[in-house]
Amino acid sequence: MAIHLTKKLSLALLSACAFAGAAHAGGFARGDADTDILYEDGTAVFRGGYTYVMPDRAYDTVNGAAGTDDAFTDSYGVPSFAAKFRISENFSCALSYTQPFGASSTYGTQAQAADRAADVAAGGTTGALGGNAVKEASFDTNEYGGTCAVNFAAGPGNIHFIGGVFSQSFDYSESKTFGTLEMEDSSAFGYRIGAAYEITEYALRAELMYRSQVDHEADGTFTSNSPLSLAGIPTGSKLSATGYGSLPQSLELNLQSGIAPGWLAFGTVKWTDWSVLQTLNYNITSLGDLQKNFFWKDGWTITGGVGHTFTDTVSGALSLTWDSGVGTGADIVTDTWTVGAGTQIKAGPGLLRLGGAVSYLTSGDQTVADGADFNATADGDWAYTLTASYKIAF
Repeated sequence: MAIHLTKKLSLALLSACAFAGAAHAGGFARGDADTDILYEDGTAVFRGGYTYVMPDRAYDTVNGAAGTDDAFTDSYGVPSFAAKFRISENFSCALSYTQPFGASSTYGTQAQAADRAADVAAGGTTGALGGNAVKEASFDTNEYGGTCAVNFAAGPGNIHFIGGVFSQSFDYSESKTFGTLEMEDSSAFGYRIGAAYEITEYALRAELMYRSQVDHEADGTFTSNSPLSLAGIPTGSKLSATGYGSLPQSLELNLQSGIAPGWLAFGTVKWTDWSVLQTLNYNITSLGDLQKNFFWKDGWTITGGVGHTFTDTVSGALSLTWDSGVGTGADIVTDTWTVGAGTQIKAGPGLLRLGGAVSYLTSGDQTVADGADFNATADGDWAYTLTASYKIAF
């Protein structure tokens, strides 16, 4: 009975720990669709949650001079919702919503000056007008998915086959010296497939899940600022813009097992194809073809942890996550180490999940020779994450 309780309580804790860590890992990764809800008991199960991440990455030097700007990484939130419906004893489906990818940065005066100077040195239309620098840049995605699972008895446990489709939107905004670019792709489609084997008696589960690459074709407008009037483009002009890029496929292995009465160990290994994101390419009427460099490599995220059931109503878990840096010098996206903690409490008619994490972002650098807008370094920095969710089952 103790191991069974561990399975019930700590499975959700694994999600609380892992989600807190994964929300600040893997390039632009933010949230994963809550497909774990397919394993929950109940004819109808609903879970909603929110994660808030506070990164604190700042430049230590810019073009060799000591950094004076505040952190350029912005805080962000990640909502999540899932609803599972058991259609028969061996077949269930879930609807889910989250924001799988995103980024938001605000650059200070020192970084903007370095960006403008590099543009002037590169020449061209914007360089001749005094240089064009990024002030703010961000993008958001929204995923709406449907995933089903069918399970069959196999030996001492059950085997699950999982599959589903999702729609993903893409919204991009960039404010620069010469104007503001806004583009969007309201919907692009992808799919996920997976399989799992579970032995309830031992709280044992092994799951392999694949999420497909999503290709986006976006369009929108560029609103010009005053410097472009010198090039014959009046201030406030709205020029049409188009762009394209891809967000990566991934493959994730999740493992867990009861190891003693009231104790459970878990681990995750995830590969993400970040090398697909070499550049974001776009065209602005009258300004021509442009691109934003990334030149990323593939990423790996590895998590290990342990959960413990304290009482029939309270359990807790701890996890450690390593995420490999995907940057190659065009920006500073380095290795991250995260310690996460979570608790689950029976509260009212449902279950309350609370989690938190502290991440250490290792030092790194970017160089013009590797595709960066300017040379810069960053010392080790910190990020903090809080997450909460509530589940009701019928």
